[in-house]
Amino acid sequence: MPVDTKLYDILSVAPNASTAEIKKQYKKLARQFHPDKAGPEYEEKFKEISFAHEVLSDADKRENYDRFGEKGLQDGGMGGGMDDLLSHIFGGGRGGGGGGSMFGGFGPFGMGGMGGHRRQQKRRGDDTVHQLRVTLEDLHNGKVSKLKLKKKVICVPCKGAGGKGNAVQKCFSCHGNGVKISIQPLGPGMVQQVQRVCPDCHGEGEVIDAKNRCKKCLGKKVSDETKILEVQVDRGMKDGQKILFRQEGDQQPGIETGDVVIILQQVPHERFTRHGDDLQMKLSIGLTEALCGFKIPIQHLDSRELLVTNEAGKVIEPGTKRVILNEGMPRHRNPFDKGNLYIEFTIIFPDVGYLDTEKFKLLEALLPDRPLPMEYDHNDEKFEEVDLIKYEGRKDGSGGRKEAYEEGDDDDEEGHAHGGPGVQCATQ
Repeated sequence: MPVDTKLYDILSVAPNASTAEIKKQYKKLARQFHPDKAGPEYEEKFKEISFAHEVLSDADKRENYDRFGEKGLQDGGMGGGMDDLLSHIFGGGRGGGGGGSMFGGFGPFGMGGMGGHRRQQKRRGDDTVHQLRVTLEDLHNGKVSKLKLKKKVICVPCKGAGGKGNAVQKCFSCHGNGVKISIQPLGPGMVQQVQRVCPDCHGEGEVIDAKNRCKKCLGKKVSDETKILEVQVDRGMKDGQKILFRQEGDQQPGIETGDVVIILQQVPHERFTRHGDDLQMKLSIGLTEALCGFKIPIQHLDSRELLVTNEAGKVIEPGTKRVILNEGMPRHRNPFDKGNLYIEFTIIFPDVGYLDTEKFKLLEALLPDRPLPMEYDHNDEKFEEVDLIKYEGRKDGSGGRKEAYEEGDDDDEEGHAHGGPGVQCATQ
């Protein structure tokens, strides 16, 4: 069993794994966590995987690591230049000594250029997130929006130092830690440590002499700047999609600048709704159009007029759906390939009394024959004639439904007579 198994754990292989197994697992993880595919936040993870493969796939390096652990890698002559990665994997600082750093000849990690010679990895600042409201037309046609952005930048006169000369000094009150620790008694023989932000440096770990403080930033090391970002909304982009401006966030001395992240927020459209790359709309037509055909112009998102046509005799029923191919949204990064446009029809029937009785007879003569006759013998006892009334439902107190013609009061009285809800029987 090796002295240290961290590198094996990174590749998720057993310490007795063969070189072939290690290479196979490395290829799998490299494809999964490569920053170009998984995102820049996986860069450090990818470096760990590459480094573990570099060590474990080399017989001599693997033997040194198995026998001596981290010290075996250092003594094995791997050199310097990547101390931050070693510290990240094995924990703890590497110290500031001049010689014997670990990764001198490690080079490109075996991946053709992922090597690094940074002496110290910078802490990364927070990203700045903005919402950008866009219309469905913007997402269909594309648009360039200008975003006015206020950001913090390194002060130019003092170059982020906060002052000139020895203006910046380590806070003696907290010894540069930014926090002060005090002892608070809890009871007989019991105390606890209480940590609080240093009141002298306000957690900065340093103080600036007022006489030598920078006149522009007043010792804050950064100043305000207004910048105009041109946000390119590509055709086919979607609601919630992100547009990234790398290292355009707030700047701070000694910290890697974060990104500006623009999140698209689509406002509702009065006519179209989007489902993936397809569009859907509702179209109301009259009874005449449903039976006798129609030609209806519809303005598309790019201002084109689509003439929607249906021939006479091709009856459109209520709720009918039709599709117009290749008139949906353009696909992102392939705008000449489009989704479809789906139309759902609603039929508007004429109002009661729009025709007199004689004209109804003329209309009936043009329509298909009735499946059942209109004339019946009223004296035939086999039939009981009933009337249709307009249905108007309402909710009762229990969450169910009652019909408008029901006699609710009589039901309530009958319920009470039989000891219904709300009636309690007294016991003598």
